[in-house]
Amino acid sequence: MTADPAGQALQPAPYVWTGPSLAQARSLDADCYRGEDFFRAEMAHIHRKTWFIVGRDDEFPNPGDYRAIDTVGGPVILVRDEAGVLRAHANFCRHRGSLLLTGSGNARSIRCPYHSWLYRLSGALAGAAAMGDTPGFDKAENGLAPVRMATWEGFVFLNFDADAPSLLDDLGNLPDLLGSHRMRDMVCTWRFETEARCNWKLLVENASETYHTGTVHAATVGAQTSVTFPARGEWIGMQVLSAGSIAVLDGQPALPQIEGLSEQARKGTFFVLLHPTTQFACAQDCVWWLTTRPVAADRTVLSIGGCFPKAVTEMPGFADHAQPYYDRWERVAREDVGILEHLQVACGSHHYVPGPLSWRDDLVHAFDQWVLARLAAA
Repeated sequence: MTADPAGQALQPAPYVWTGPSLAQARSLDADCYRGEDFFRAEMAHIHRKTWFIVGRDDEFPNPGDYRAIDTVGGPVILVRDEAGVLRAHANFCRHRGSLLLTGSGNARSIRCPYHSWLYRLSGALAGAAAMGDTPGFDKAENGLAPVRMATWEGFVFLNFDADAPSLLDDLGNLPDLLGSHRMRDMVCTWRFETEARCNWKLLVENASETYHTGTVHAATVGAQTSVTFPARGEWIGMQVLSAGSIAVLDGQPALPQIEGLSEQARKGTFFVLLHPTTQFACAQDCVWWLTTRPVAADRTVLSIGGCFPKAVTEMPGFADHAQPYYDRWERVAREDVGILEHLQVACGSHHYVPGPLSWRDDLVHAFDQWVLARLAAA
């Protein structure tokens, strides 16, 4: 893909194929979706070395607000500390490794349920019963293990590699494309999570093309037309063209359009993937995001969150007006998961061979090449 000229708004551009020509390009080998060795290599060289989204900053409005989450690098606690700083800690006690918190809520401190070690929300060890009599024990060296965290436009990301490029480096020119949505002024109002019995790449590939929508989503969003954007950074993206919001189904009333959208943003919904697992869907009236958490070669957790401008969420009757959005997001996600679980099974056929790609699979091809390049470099 070509880089954007400095200072100019991003415009759709033809996708530039790399590697095999369009006539030769194929989908990935079955082992890429089913092989345990391939999956372990992805975990080591992709998922634990790249940024992935875990939620929104506005989901933790008060000191003490926390959520315990599962990630590709193990259990993590997201918590806003006493000073109002959002932090990410590895969710285990520094004594014998007990899980510290589950679920979500508000806490004044973090106490281990096993031997009662006590941690401040900042992660500092505040108390460890009987350890004062242990020679050489130093509380300052036994606080919770921090997890690398960064925020952008209100979204919270984690990365388990201290040497990985910064989040802003990976975003490249994506902020130029999505800037007019002013996502930092939004609030998260809806979350959904489901487990899919398929490889994580099938979910990502599916979200990167509109080829399937007229078939899989014939009863919901229907056939769609999209254009591709040039990317500088670790992302790929397209825009589904539509005069109105596709975040609701036909005939359902939409909420007010986001103020100040760029001319291009008013033409439809941006669907962009920040490698490897974070997708933003930015419509004219809202934003929703999707992220996949690989669990096994044939099992993935799909998480989705929905955001609206704060001023819109404060309108009378917002909860009722927003319900059609939630219904649409969950319904379409379940349609996708259903067909992709069938794909996972079909990949196990003795006769399976990689199939030819369509020109409408341009971003699928780009994503697949990115995965193979990361593993080849490793």
